[in-house]
Amino acid sequence: MSPPLERVVLIAEDIELRIVSLIVRCREIANEIVLFDTGSTDETVDLAKEVGCSVVDYSGSLTPQALAQHAESNGLDDGLVLFLPITPMWKLSELPLSVNRAREGWDLHYLYRQGSGVDSNGSMVLEESSVGHLIASQKGLRHLAQLDSDATTDDVSDEIRARFVKSEAPIQLPQRQSLATASRFAQLFYWMLESKHPLLLFGIPGVVLFVLGYRLSGDLATMFTELNSTSIGVTLITIAMTLIGLFAMMVAIILYIMGKQVARIQNQYNWPKEG
Repeated sequence: MSPPLERVVLIAEDIELRIVSLIVRCREIANEIVLFDTGSTDETVDLAKEVGCSVVDYSGSLTPQALAQHAESNGLDDGLVLFLPITPMWKLSELPLSVNRAREGWDLHYLYRQGSGVDSNGSMVLEESSVGHLIASQKGLRHLAQLDSDATTDDVSDEIRARFVKSEAPIQLPQRQSLATASRFAQLFYWMLESKHPLLLFGIPGVVLFVLGYRLSGDLATMFTELNSTSIGVTLITIAMTLIGLFAMMVAIILYIMGKQVARIQNQYNWPKEG
């Protein structure tokens, strides 16, 4: 049985639009989330702290040795650690792939994109590579922190279970197609049905009633030439239909906004969700 994932270290800057969702998702797979902030100027650090994520300033180079040394100096070497550089090209769908590699029990699992750093023996120079992800156990992290800056893959001890995987391009996951995902509109409609979304329960009937009431009200003047019980009844029904439609649309918008605010508060303060 492979050891559990103790910690996820996010390496990023200026990702205020993604940081909360990243932390919430990573909490499902690790005991602790740490942000290595590389110089954010927006609200990334503040948002991370609000949702209980530890923040460590990081100004070093993005090399395996430097990351391991910084983690060790901050006491983050007490378990299996997953280092994830969050770039504009990185997608949340890639996270399960890294988690699966972490469960394989490697002391070091390094997914990288290679630059020009290859020595005469054909070994890869670690500091010349670009980190895709780095998974390190306590033993692997401490060994990696002791390597020289010009170390290669051959310098990794045989006592360390290490794997180095070269990636030339982002991994493309196969997408399953179904009736619900055949189009964006179908996907949205299916989600609204499953979640009983207020825009569907109140918004669509409200729009229908409002449009019908508005269209009928324009013909009332020419439809009835005299005032009687029938014309009064139709007029009142038309007015009621228009007002009910308008009210339903307002309720749908209010419930939608309130639902968004409640979900945001739950994520911010880590409230338990029902169901």
